[in-house]
Amino acid sequence: MAVVQDQLEIKFRLTDGSDIGPKTFPAATSVATLKESVLAQWPKEKENGPRTVKDVKLISAGKILENNKTLGECQSPLCDIPGGLTTMHVVVQPPSEKEKKTTNQAKQNKCVCVIL
Repeated sequence: MAVVQDQLEIKFRLTDGSDIGPKTFPAATSVATLKESVLAQWPKEKENGPRTVKDVKLISAGKILENNKTLGECQSPLCDIPGGLTTMHVVVQPPSEKEKKTTNQAKQNKCVCVIL
């Protein structure tokens, strides 16, 4: 049985090749908490940044990580070297078509009244 580390050092690679981190997290940290950390540290000068945790996808060892899993549960015995640095890729998911339609409908429903 593999031994799970208590602490993991992680850096987050953005799509433009820049990094956030590295930073150390306990193995019990949830993926949702990692996403919150990415949001908090997102470079302000970058355009099209994520607005919520739902906008962020984290990929490690070729797998999209689920919000309810912990780092310890997501570790890959083949890819994660004890005491090494783990790189997770960050993908910002664009708003879905359903969300776009909802905001467009809200804009269309505005009423302008002209009194003569």
